[in-house]
This record gives sequence, C-alpha cells and structure tokens, in this order.
Amino acid sequence: MLSLVPTPIGNIGDISLRAIEALREADILLCEDTRITKKLIHILKERYNSTFKENQEFISLHSHNEQAFVEKLEPSFFEQKVVYVSDAGMPGISDPGQTLVRYCIENGVAYDVLPGANAVLTAFVASGFIETQMLFFGFLDHKGSSREQQLQEAMYNGYTTVLYESPHRLEKLLREISKIDASRELFVAKELTKKYQKYLHGTALEILTQLNCNYKGEWAVVIRAGTAHAASAVSEKDILALDLPKKVQAKLISKITGENTKSCYQRLLEK
Repeated sequence: MLSLVPTPIGNIGDISLRAIEALREADILLCEDTRITKKLIHILKERYNSTFKENQEFISLHSHNEQAFVEKLEPSFFEQKVVYVSDAGMPGISDPGQTLVRYCIENGVAYDVLPGANAVLTAFVASGFIETQMLFFGFLDHKGSSREQQLQEAMYNGYTTVLYESPHRLEKLLREISKIDASRELFVAKELTKKYQKYLHGTALEILTQLNCNYKGEWAVVIRAGTAHAASAVSEKDILALDLPKKVQAKLISKITGENTKSCYQRLLEK
C-alpha cells in the first residue's frame, strides 16, 4: 500500500498523530530529499519519544527522477508499507506525488492520502478575502511571454488566486502586478508557521514599501479576485507582432485582458 503523508511546513508541532504512525510503520520511505526526512524522523524520535520500525529503507524520489522511477515500478513493490513524503507540506501540491497516485489508480494498487499542513490553504484563509472560490497557480514561469501570460490569467480569472514565489523574484512579481493593476489588493505571507512568519496586506507598491527590500524567506502571494475576462483566441503576443503604434496595441491588449490601458501602454514602452 502507498500512503502520501504531509509533513509540517515549518512548525514541527503541526504534524498529525496519523502522520507519525505512518512514518513509524513504513517499510519504505520515498522522500523528496532523504536527508530532510531523516532529520524529521530524528526530531520525532527525540521530541515525542517515538519508536520507528528498524531497517527502514529510504529512497530518493524527486521531480527530476519521478517519471523514470514510476516507469520501472511493479505493483508488487507496494506489497510493503510504502510512504511518500515531500520536504514540507502536502505531496502533490507543487511537489511530486501525483504520478505515484496515478500509477496506483491504473494498476489497482491501494493508496491513501493523509490530510495535513499546506501553504496554499493557510495563506488563502489568512488573506481575509471573502471570495471563497480559489485557484492555485503554484510558481509562475521564471521569465518570458509564458510568465506574462500566466500572470495575466492569475489577475483576471475572476477568482482569488494563490501563487508561490521565491525571495529573489518576489520584488519582480510585485512590480509586475503593480503595472497590470496598481490598485489590486494583495496578501503576502512569509515563512508560514515558522519563527519569522509575517503577514502583509495592501497593493503591490504598498507591500514593497513595507518590505523595505527585505525579501528573505519563502512567500505565498494571494491576489484578490478581479473582474473575469473570457479567454481570447488572440494573444498579447499576436497583437505585439502587428505593425501598430504602441497606444493601439495597448488598447487592444486591454480589451482581451482587462489590464488598464495606461498601465499596459507604460509596460509596452519599457519593453
């Protein structure tokens, strides 16, 4: 049997009794990083006086080898008690895990998913945005037109939207959001459940001012729902390829995305 077991996203006290039991009884531990999982188990042994099964096998299973690993699997592998844990949080949410679940479904292997801590729902609830329908985008592409397109979708899908962002790209993200909609309300959360957890509300520029160039830590960004705009067959890239004045291009882009025309024009000038 396979069990997907969530681990704390910061505060060790958030681990559940069921999670500890699953880790204790596992024959094989599939780990996003075996070093982190071994450290977690050491802490559990020390803090909760837990006794773990002897001779547990630790196997590295991360985003770079997940597909190749699953392709070599035989259903008999799961005749043992197999547990998968990512470094922190719920497996399968911006972490490996879903490929394993798909394998179990397709091969008739019993599996279970334990509930537990994850940054998406924690940030969503902490935002205080009353729009209860939510979309999760994870990490956007680092650069290029695909990042621009994803951010436009995040801003104008009509739902409260949660993103993850790294410390060295948080400033870039906030400035990009400000150019698209300077008045949009945001919530950003730093180091959720950890010692230096911090909540910030405001527009992108207001949050930049509050941060004062201190971007260290892991970040969840919640974008308050804006007006939804239907997907268009014509993309911004298509419009930019036309030999048109930038003011005209900005008007057309605003029509298909909902972005403010003036901010769109300014963004095009800076390209």
